[in-house]
Amino acid sequence: MKPLNILVAFECSGKVRDAFRRLGHDATSLDLQKDYSGTIGRRHLVVDFSDYIDLCHKRGRIYDIIIMHPPCTALACSGNRWYGKGQPRHQERLEALEQTKEWWTRAKNLAPHVALENPVGVLWNFLGIEPNYVQPWQFGHGETKNTGFALHNLPPLQPTEIVEGREQRIWRLPPSDDRAKIRSETFQGIADAMAEQWSEYILTNREEVNDND
Repeated sequence: MKPLNILVAFECSGKVRDAFRRLGHDATSLDLQKDYSGTIGRRHLVVDFSDYIDLCHKRGRIYDIIIMHPPCTALACSGNRWYGKGQPRHQERLEALEQTKEWWTRAKNLAPHVALENPVGVLWNFLGIEPNYVQPWQFGHGETKNTGFALHNLPPLQPTEIVEGREQRIWRLPPSDDRAKIRSETFQGIADAMAEQWSEYILTNREEVNDND
């Protein structure tokens, strides 16, 4: 099996990157912040995503799959009282929408398979996409956090372990220096499902294409 070449953008926890690496794939994470996972020997780039895409195009760097977790503060429905129409920070929402659309479009030019994660918000209507929504309790975590994925040439994630419990732990986190970091982390069960299901899908389809050749 030839390992897949994977880029996980806007991730500094290493959750998704390491889930793919445990399966033997060449996965790299990227963010403006340093990797805080504490894992030694993992590839993490501290660079602006737009700049990195430019560099990849110049060097002819192609990925099998790009997974993006772009900033969602201005895009989520939870921020409507600050970023909604007529609110003081609405212009930031408009700029975030245009920027995220650009990332989505450019990522699809760099990889045949792309996933973009965001919560319930205004992004999906703007992109004209019906997202694949998943919940942590479908993947072994007794919590609720409705998470959407825009998928390009990838199948919807299928639940792996439905468990009891519908705690809104993330939403109820008290103010702290780590609150934003904790809220942005992918649940381990979802990260594992992404790695297992999507890598299997890509490898299977790659094999079918090769067989047809």
